[in-house]
Amino acid sequence: MSIISSFQLFKMIQLQVLNNEKLKGRGAYINTPNRFVNEIRDLDPYNGFAVEDREAIKTDYIEVFPKTIVNKVENDDVPFDYSLNPYQGCEHGCTYCYARNSHNYWGYSAGLDFESKILVKKNAPQLLDALLSSKRWKASTIMMSGNTDCYQPADAQFQITRELLKVFLKHKHPVSILTKNSLILRDMDIITQLQKLDLISVAISINTLDDKVRQKLEPRTSSIAKRLETVKTLIEHHVPTSVLVAPIIPGINDIDILPLVKKLSSLGVRSIHHIIVRLNGDVGEIFTDWLTRNYPDRGQKVINKIKNMHGGVVSDSRAGIRMKGEGIIAEMIHQQFSLAKKLYMIDNKPFKFNMNWYKGPKELQLSLF
Repeated sequence: MSIISSFQLFKMIQLQVLNNEKLKGRGAYINTPNRFVNEIRDLDPYNGFAVEDREAIKTDYIEVFPKTIVNKVENDDVPFDYSLNPYQGCEHGCTYCYARNSHNYWGYSAGLDFESKILVKKNAPQLLDALLSSKRWKASTIMMSGNTDCYQPADAQFQITRELLKVFLKHKHPVSILTKNSLILRDMDIITQLQKLDLISVAISINTLDDKVRQKLEPRTSSIAKRLETVKTLIEHHVPTSVLVAPIIPGINDIDILPLVKKLSSLGVRSIHHIIVRLNGDVGEIFTDWLTRNYPDRGQKVINKIKNMHGGVVSDSRAGIRMKGEGIIAEMIHQQFSLAKKLYMIDNKPFKFNMNWYKGPKELQLSLF
């Protein structure tokens, strides 16, 4: 019999108690400690609330005013140079989200805080306009949602993403969008104008056809039916649209690979990419807790499969490997996608943005003569 510390025993007992309850509409059920804050946090963010008051913690929208809004991406695994995130934190609550760890930098937990404490960057459109008006800026595709979803529920209220798209159209500057929310259809009037100039591409994230799995894994995202409808609408309007099947979690959604690719192909999708799950930083603990509550029958098997794809650990930071994994299980997943693409005529032809429309301040002035 192995010996465990008193802290580990306490944690096991605490989690056993917590496992009796699930929080409706939330991906994380715990608040992991913030490594930058010198305080001890209760794992259970609802400690002190009566059972009937478990919905007492609502989403808080906190206005912030950063000095910059576009970030240079120093990552060879990511196919874009710059990212823009109008919100920090994401109410979608995807339990596996790598961006959870970034909430620590703002003084919050990567757990429930990440999806209930949303920082709203209200001056984002003004900052983008100033950047694209700068003499130093050269046209380069900017990805919206490089970290958190620009069309998360908060945007229905604040509409910052719509204002950002207006700025991109004003400057005729290329932009790429990644989202799992059908709210994007609200802005089709601007998106179609950008499309006519070859200045926009959209990636919709869909990793299962089972909406019951989606409700557990990505609780406040658009339903699978809504996302498929969104893909169909974008393609009908000739917007360059790809689908990101991510993450693939063995034992949870890998059985959907072939039927999902078949369905997407029937909608006219011709570009599909996939990513293997990796549980970096605090996400490992948050995801393991989620597994214990939602899939107690297979939780440990799923974790073991994830470790098999990442050299024996759940968190993998090796460039070139972290997003595709390695080993037998990862290879089986890659083979399934390869077969599915051959069966359903997916060609993954890259979209080319037209960089010639964008004119810097100097060029604009010269064009007046």
